[in-house]
Amino acid sequence: MKPSRIRQPISGGPVPVGHMLMEFDIPGVAKICEAAGLDFVLIDMEHGPIELPQVARMIAAFKATEISPVVRIPASEYHFVSRVMDAGAHGIMAPNVRSAEQARLLNEAMRYAPEGNRGLGLGCAHNDYIKPDSVRYMAEANRRNVLICQIESVTALECLDEIADVEGVDCLWVGHMDLTQSMGIVGQLHHPDFLAALRRVAAAARARGQFAGIQPGSPDQAREWMETGYNLISYSADIGVYAAALAAGAESVRKACGSAR
Repeated sequence: MKPSRIRQPISGGPVPVGHMLMEFDIPGVAKICEAAGLDFVLIDMEHGPIELPQVARMIAAFKATEISPVVRIPASEYHFVSRVMDAGAHGIMAPNVRSAEQARLLNEAMRYAPEGNRGLGLGCAHNDYIKPDSVRYMAEANRRNVLICQIESVTALECLDEIADVEGVDCLWVGHMDLTQSMGIVGQLHHPDFLAALRRVAAAARARGQFAGIQPGSPDQAREWMETGYNLISYSADIGVYAAALAAGAESVRKACGSAR
């Protein structure tokens, strides 16, 4: 069984480094991410156009790498969890988790008995179409796969400890833009209230031996948030990286020919 590169990073440092894929469902994206030295990718079904058949193809491509594919499902429903896990995901990111009960149901949907109630469809994509030893595989999958709960609202902050205490939660992940929106300070990432929330989530994760996750858009932002205690980092999204690199490159060309804007 392929190990989780979130739990066992290959990038050479103590903090697993990943990247979000929102648009780039292309044949080479898995090997591009491997060449970049990533530990994991987040395949986004919440905001982007990627649907389940594309997710399955992308996960199949990542099997040719050591990178762990995790899927951000669009909502906390059993059928989203079970289908992406059976496609071979190494875990799920659940958006806007607001209660301990929601986290509990997500964990049960993602893990096999006795930890959960994930249905048994063995010998499919997640097993490379080879029927495994059922009992051994169930236990190994439960240990490997990760549950990431996004903290994106004031409601989630109010019951943060209850969410963090749910058995099976592996990571508390701050959705920084949605959280600032819920707090009435949208986009103010240095507002004292937001900084206090960042510290609180990181402390809650650290106290329980969980990951504290976040997605910075720049190296400076990554350093700042790692200094705050975040130790699972998704560096930007495909559209952000591409747009910034393209704009910078185009501007450099303009400067070279004396037509910079």
